[in-house]
Formats: sequence, structure tokens, C-alpha cells
Amino acid sequence: MTYQRRILITGGAGNIGGALASRLAGDPENYVVVVDDLSTGSTAKLPDPKLPNWRFIKLDVNDQPAIASVMTSIAFDYVFHYAAVVGVQRTLERPLLVLRDIEGIKNILELSKNTGVRRVFYSSSSEVYGEPFEFPQNEHTTPLNSRLPYAIVKNLGESYFKSYQREFGLPCTIFRFFNTYGPRQSEDFVLPKLVNAALTGKPLTVYGDGSQTRTFCYIDDNIDTIRRVLYEDLWINETANVGSDREVTILELAQMVVAQTGGTAALTHLPPLPEGDMTRRCPDITKMKAILGRNLVSLEDGIERLIQSKRAES
Repeated sequence: MTYQRRILITGGAGNIGGALASRLAGDPENYVVVVDDLSTGSTAKLPDPKLPNWRFIKLDVNDQPAIASVMTSIAFDYVFHYAAVVGVQRTLERPLLVLRDIEGIKNILELSKNTGVRRVFYSSSSEVYGEPFEFPQNEHTTPLNSRLPYAIVKNLGESYFKSYQREFGLPCTIFRFFNTYGPRQSEDFVLPKLVNAALTGKPLTVYGDGSQTRTFCYIDDNIDTIRRVLYEDLWINETANVGSDREVTILELAQMVVAQTGGTAALTHLPPLPEGDMTRRCPDITKMKAILGRNLVSLEDGIERLIQSKRAES
């Protein structure tokens, strides 16, 4: 069968990668290949096994011969490089592990250049901003000042993608993802952790006084944006924030979860994290709103969807 788009998604068994793979595999005009080493991903996040137009290959993109065997045997049109060691705390504990991601970035770019890929997409992170000097955090004016290993590697990855575009004309798009949550997100991230604690009657953990702020983007808003960027050839050679611009303190978030799950769980405060817990974060998502074409899923609605999903699992 001839497909309109042949798409590779690295890290496609993760939260965002798996949701993207599922959405793109739902379009019969796409052929989707998902690769993941399953170090933090899960096969439960992969597309519907009944769909005929996708396949999963377990491999580590840092292993050049392994990823080369895939990319030289299938002429991909588009590559989404989402494979990475995720989680600030995990990468603080094992900083050498995250440095290995540099090899995967280089492998994907070199192979994309050599095999005629039409565009590469890179999952960067809000972490590159560090403690910012302005709000909202803008893609072009806000300095990137984080010193955390995870953020440094993401920033370096952005430089690699831009350099391949300038040197070889390889079109690219860089997504700076802010906290993106949904039913498939790992339970070691803040919102599913709070929801799980509330539903099981355990105390909800808040670090410090909970005054640090974050924004939370429901997975559908992320995927709908990325799909339009792909299908409509948008944001070519651009960097864009993808997230929500509703800022909420972690204490307020915990209180919202308690209220929406019935209002009986207790809150417990732990000492502030020694490193990596930025005091404030809120993106400028003007570019994202311009193409999404609808209102973002509200935080209340997203939390309710997460609650209902977790209840259905139990």
C-alpha cells in the first residue's frame, strides 16, 4: 500500500510520543514506526494493535547501528525525535545517563540528512528557560539560563537541529513542551501523582510552601497542535512553546484535586527540593493559539478527565 506520509517517532512509547503515535496511526494515509527502548516508556501507550499501518521496534536511538538499520530500510518523510531520559529529578540523580541523549540527537539528524527526510521535529522542554527574566516566557526574547543537565542537553539539542538546518538545509521544528498531562502520563509526575494520592486516600505531597507555579497542558491540546503543524506545513524552521498559559501554584493545584475527588484527602508539606524546582513558569503560547483553532481544555476539565480515567482503571 502507498502511504502519503511515512513517519518515525522515537520515544513513541512515552506520554506525548505515544499519544502522537496513536493519533497519527488512526489516519490510514500514514505509516507510523515507533521506536523506544522502554526504559521509561510502556507498550500500553502504543497505538491500537488492530490498526494495520504502524509497527513498534524496541531499540535505543543512542545505538547508531540499531537506529540506522531502521532509517535506511524505510524512506521516512518525517521524523519526530521524542526519545529522551525524562524527569528533572531522574536526570539529577543520573546526570551521565541524560548526556547519552546527545548521541541519539546526532544519530537522528545525520541519518535524516542522509536518507532524504523532509522535516525533523524535536521535543525540547520548558526546562531550557531555567529561572526566567520575563513572563510569559517567549521563544525569542526570554534567555535560556538553566544549568541542570536535562535542560543543558535539551538546549544543545536545539542547537544541533538549527545547525543541521543551516548547514545542510534540513527543515526542522523545535517544540518547547511545558507540563503535558493526560491518562497515559507516568505516575511520577506531579498531576497524576496528586490524583492517585487523592483517589487512594493518601496525603497529597507538596514541596515547600507550594507557592511555585506551573502551567498544565492537556494532552489533546498538545497533539491537536502538533497534528496541524505536520499536516499544514506550519512552523517550518521555527521554535514554539506548546503548553498552557494558565498559571497555578502547586498548592492551588493540590487543593483543586482534593475538591474534584471529593474533598477528603489531606495535604502534607515536605522540605523544598534542593535543586530543579523553579519558582515560576508560564509560556507565551501566542503561536500555538493561532493555529489550534479552539479554546484549550480547562484545567478543571482536564483534571476531571484524569480522575475518571484513573477510576476506570481501578
